[in-house]
Amino acid sequence: MTGDEYLNNVLVKGEISNFKHHYTGHLYFTLKDENSLIKCVMFKTYAEMMKFEPKDGMKVIIFGTVSVFERDGVYQIYCKQMDEDGLGDLYLQYQKLKEKLEKEGLFEEVHKKKIPFMPETIGVLTSNTGAVIRDIINVSTRRNPNVHIRLLPVPVQGQGAAEKIAKAIRIMNEKKLADVLIIGRGRRISRRSLAI
Repeated sequence: MTGDEYLNNVLVKGEISNFKHHYTGHLYFTLKDENSLIKCVMFKTYAEMMKFEPKDGMKVIIFGTVSVFERDGVYQIYCKQMDEDGLGDLYLQYQKLKEKLEKEGLFEEVHKKKIPFMPETIGVLTSNTGAVIRDIINVSTRRNPNVHIRLLPVPVQGQGAAEKIAKAIRIMNEKKLADVLIIGRGRRISRRSLAI
């Protein structure tokens, strides 16, 4: 792989998510489009040459090298250069939806419920075959050995997934099957906890 001229000189266009500016000066983020994503790293020496601060939702073009991060066994891009390409389409869609829901009053404090500090039962809505459920079980039981994990398998991507997730949430709420819910997709995608 190290001798492959194509993988050593790639240009990739996408939208930044999960951006982290590490205290060491290195930048860690995911680059994605509508169909795929790849992890990226930009070391401090290259990051210091940038003329803007990257952030989630920003559309960029990066130049770098594709390699394997051995610890996780995943491909990622080691970025040497990054240029702005405007706000990403996915971010604009997200903002549009957020504004719509804000106008409907769905983010008002009256609708928010406090998440218990040490939930007894965690409901998990995700695929029962993916790595995410193992990650959730490992982290949750390590932090609280007495916690009970209740899995309700649902598809978390593809056509009809949104409706099936919404139905699963209703079932969990109506039957009071958990203290909190985790909806998980992908090994490193952030998960949102929802109080019941």
